[in-house]
Amino acid sequence: MKTENKLTEIRKKHQMSQSVLAQLLNTDQETIKLWEKGLLVPDIEILWKYANLFKVPLESFATEAAQKSIQKDFGAFSYWELYSSDLQAEFRQSLAEGLTVEPYQSLIEAVSNLPTGEFKERLADNLFQKVLNAEISPDYPYREPSDLKTIKELRRTKETRKQAVNYETLADKVRGAWFGRAAGCMLGKAVECIKSDELIPFLKETGNYPLHRYIYASDLTEEIIRKYRFDFSTREYVDRLDFMPSDDDMNYLVMAQQVVETCGLDFSSFDMAKAWLKYQTKDCYCTAEKVAYCNFIKGYYPPKSAIYKNPYREWIGAQIRGDYFGYINPGDPEKAAEMAYRDACLSHVKNGIYGEMFVAATLAIAGTTDRIEDIILGALAEIPATSRYYEAVMSVFQGYKEGKTFADTLKSIHKRFDEKTEYDWCHVLPNAMIVVAALLYGKGDFGKSICLAVESAFDTDCNGATVGSILGMALGFERIPPYWYQTFNNRLQTTIFGVETVDFSSCIAKTLRHIDWRIK
Repeated sequence: MKTENKLTEIRKKHQMSQSVLAQLLNTDQETIKLWEKGLLVPDIEILWKYANLFKVPLESFATEAAQKSIQKDFGAFSYWELYSSDLQAEFRQSLAEGLTVEPYQSLIEAVSNLPTGEFKERLADNLFQKVLNAEISPDYPYREPSDLKTIKELRRTKETRKQAVNYETLADKVRGAWFGRAAGCMLGKAVECIKSDELIPFLKETGNYPLHRYIYASDLTEEIIRKYRFDFSTREYVDRLDFMPSDDDMNYLVMAQQVVETCGLDFSSFDMAKAWLKYQTKDCYCTAEKVAYCNFIKGYYPPKSAIYKNPYREWIGAQIRGDYFGYINPGDPEKAAEMAYRDACLSHVKNGIYGEMFVAATLAIAGTTDRIEDIILGALAEIPATSRYYEAVMSVFQGYKEGKTFADTLKSIHKRFDEKTEYDWCHVLPNAMIVVAALLYGKGDFGKSICLAVESAFDTDCNGATVGSILGMALGFERIPPYWYQTFNNRLQTTIFGVETVDFSSCIAKTLRHIDWRIK
């Protein structure tokens, strides 16, 4: 039975005339006739009103004859590829952006509970249009643009901020950044996705609390593996490797280098999108990046690729992609942030973009100084002072200056954000706060800083990598204890087509050459 026939059947079953139904649905009788003839398709709100009015499930309207349409194989899609899979994330994201979506809450919940299929996806498409066109509440306290021009206008200061670069120490700093990022990533990689209620007991049980060294395969016994919900048995451990294994945190770094190498310093967002399609398969991308990748294939390119059916548009993905633009712009955080923007807008909006700009700027400044407070404040000057990101980072910074302990800071982050929900665990704000807290309270100690980042839970490998990268650049390679990098044996594994396994030295040499391009 077709949907229009179902509408007629339900109305007649309740002995209701078209004119009475029109009044109840706040429409006109002619529209009711068009719906029942199949000449006009009712939108999701109408179907929702029908379902509530006649006390029937929403899925009652999923009645199109299967033989008259070609159905998708929904089992072939991953969770992040179907917009209908995570409408609750869309609702939370929209609320955080100040969009007036509260009237759709019960409808979103109803659609979320439908079985996966064409009908659910069609209703989700309809919901997307409503969210896309929702207005920002007039009392929303933040201004968060996604275009570079307005982002610059809302910075704390608009003057150019460049620092003098000591080129005699720069090679050591760049080397420190590459190895520092790998070390922080490797530290967190072994426990990525673990929650703090298991991480802390595990560390204590293995004599590694507070966290001060890598987590080893030799730490694991059969008893420990059985004891925890977290699957320790499938992880990679540094004592079983003689290279740095592939990870998206390092893959994006290598990919950015490839794009600069082939397209130059003036690469465009379109160039970066083409590189995503060229250098990796769909399965190498997650959350917002996977949505954007699929959007490229559908013909949505930046900035549309970040917006179309993307409930993950302010998650952490862009924040882990900006390092290379900081590496090649030492002393010029504004230029680093601009390059990061060109990459971030592929998959993110607003605070998701600011995260990448902030990290790129920190690294540009770290190329000239090891003063952590200057690095953080200088990078904040590259993003809107009217944003949630700015507010979140400043709250950590101010708490530190007021004498708040790291434990108190971490407690407040965990109180505000629930690591056990994917939305909070992967959102850019709590992870940015952890990165900044680890940098401040680590007080320039490389090992302590990356350990604080990982011990805080949330996105352990991403935060460890970002802290390691920033501090590695600030301190330089010579000030990183060999313990943290010696097991890599100068080798980095990637999933980048045509690159695969490379040596760190060649990546570092290429980085220095790209810096020379910028200078010339």
